[in-house]
Amino acid sequence: MSFNNLDTLYRQVIMDHYKNPRNRGTIEDEGSITVEMNNPTCGDRIDLQMKVEDGIVQDAKFEGEGCSISMASASMMTQTVTGKPVEDALKMSEIFSEMMLGKDIDEKEFNLDDMGDVQALQGVAKFPARIKCATLAWKAMEKGVDEEQ
Repeated sequence: MSFNNLDTLYRQVIMDHYKNPRNRGTIEDEGSITVEMNNPTCGDRIDLQMKVEDGIVQDAKFEGEGCSISMASASMMTQTVTGKPVEDALKMSEIFSEMMLGKDIDEKEFNLDDMGDVQALQGVAKFPARIKCATLAWKAMEKGVDEEQ
């Protein structure tokens, strides 16, 4: 597949998550982790909720508003971390941050296929002003886990 076709496919994946977000909503459980974060430079805002039991992210949902990158990233993040051990979710967040900084990921250490649709956001690294948009939901997840522990 040529670079242009791959770039077009990635854009389509991002727009699909933006227009049809996965896990948008709230968790009706008093024991869930709730984190509110925003990006004041562009106005992106996210309210993230996660239900963690026995070290596993049982559910993750979000509400918010923002650009297509921010909302698509939140959709992808909630979809990717649900069902995963907290340690794996945090590792994915670390890998995602490295990806946003344009760093090469050692495929022997971490299989990018485990990130699912999140890989579609790799191109954001070319636009430094958009990196905070892409990482907002991931930073909210990290903050929620830190506060819970």
